[in-house]
Amino acid sequence: MAANGNKVGFVSLGCPKALVDSERILTQLRMDGYDIVPSYNDADIVVVNTCGFIDSAKQESLDAIGEALSENGRVIVTGCLGAQADLIKKTHPKVLGVTGPQAYEQVVSQVHEHLPQTRIHDPYIDLVPPQGIKLTPRHYAYLKISEGCNHRCSFCIIPSMRGDLVSRPVGEVMDEAERLAKAGVKELLVISQDTSAYGVDMKYRTGFWQGRPVKGSMQGLCEALADLGIWVRLHYVYPYPHVDHVIPLMAEGKILPYLDIPFQHASQTILKAMRRPAATEKSLQRIQQWREICPELTIRSTFIVGFPGETEADFVELLEFLNTAQLDRVGCFQYSPVDGAKANALPDHVPEAVKQERWERFMEAQQKISTQRLQQKIGLELPVIIDAIDESGMSGRSQGDAPEIDGSVFIELDPTVAVGDIVMVRIEEADEYDLHGVIASA
Repeated sequence: MAANGNKVGFVSLGCPKALVDSERILTQLRMDGYDIVPSYNDADIVVVNTCGFIDSAKQESLDAIGEALSENGRVIVTGCLGAQADLIKKTHPKVLGVTGPQAYEQVVSQVHEHLPQTRIHDPYIDLVPPQGIKLTPRHYAYLKISEGCNHRCSFCIIPSMRGDLVSRPVGEVMDEAERLAKAGVKELLVISQDTSAYGVDMKYRTGFWQGRPVKGSMQGLCEALADLGIWVRLHYVYPYPHVDHVIPLMAEGKILPYLDIPFQHASQTILKAMRRPAATEKSLQRIQQWREICPELTIRSTFIVGFPGETEADFVELLEFLNTAQLDRVGCFQYSPVDGAKANALPDHVPEAVKQERWERFMEAQQKISTQRLQQKIGLELPVIIDAIDESGMSGRSQGDAPEIDGSVFIELDPTVAVGDIVMVRIEEADEYDLHGVIASA
């Protein structure tokens, strides 16, 4: 296709952190006078923001690049898989350019190079909202507070792709959060590779927001975000001791009583092989303490089964942890080798059939726990943020449900309610993952 305009197509793959990268690139392109279009046929060039965390994600990214080349022919690649430029160019030699993650300026520069602007940005025509271009619904948004990670977990290659932890200045984060709140966002989802470590690289340097000092730490940030008067949800939280300090904020209703903590395993042997900064006994003790302070706390986590060296005893220990911890929401993955990960060199890889069998046992055990915990919500009146409305009814999420990864609350249609509203719902039924209820009478 010959370039004859300013129209850019965009494909965004991967996690919420990659989605925020896409939003930043799109915002800059829009400010530079480019139009963002939703189809290959309308685009003069296509940008593909890739994921490269595991092999299946790599393949999905390579397939997406191939589809964009087939449908459009002019493709620029960025994102995590872009860190493996040789692989991309070998598979798809016709791509116009490749950049790695967080390479916002380089991506925009490549678009300028291969699709020169035919007109100058006009702020009266090329309207860009103060909060930037968002790829989420209007009522919630992701707030990325840092890049990179200081951990060197043996199964993960994120640091090699995204580098060490680099926290955003707290004043800059709060300014963005305030813009989003003023634009009508009702829920902020705080994300990073390691939210608990926010500010450690800056030695928790104090910043300023609205003329007041704010400490550049997770606690300081949470205290400031609470003043916005909207839902604040924490993701990717490692269970460091200072996490204890945000639990009272949850108990006081200042931020959502929700923690997304990737425990990954329970066996000390496996955690050590994973190089995880965790101690299971303390985790169980602290979960109990957190719930004593904030009984409505929802904890979501992820685990890996079939990690190299995992014995039946290790797996049984994991099941025992589940039964004791009584986590609300859990995801489980079978270990999969990732190119460049240290875990590939570990001995005693677990056979695929054993991984599958353990995964099934894990999911069966957790489903019973999740079902029981949801049953306890029957009869309660819960605040619910409405995500979707159609002729059959409404669906939303309670404070214990993050978008895309957790369950939903299904509610009878009410003509007075709009998408993005937060309403009180009386829970009448529950199943393995979702809740069902009616709008509570005033």
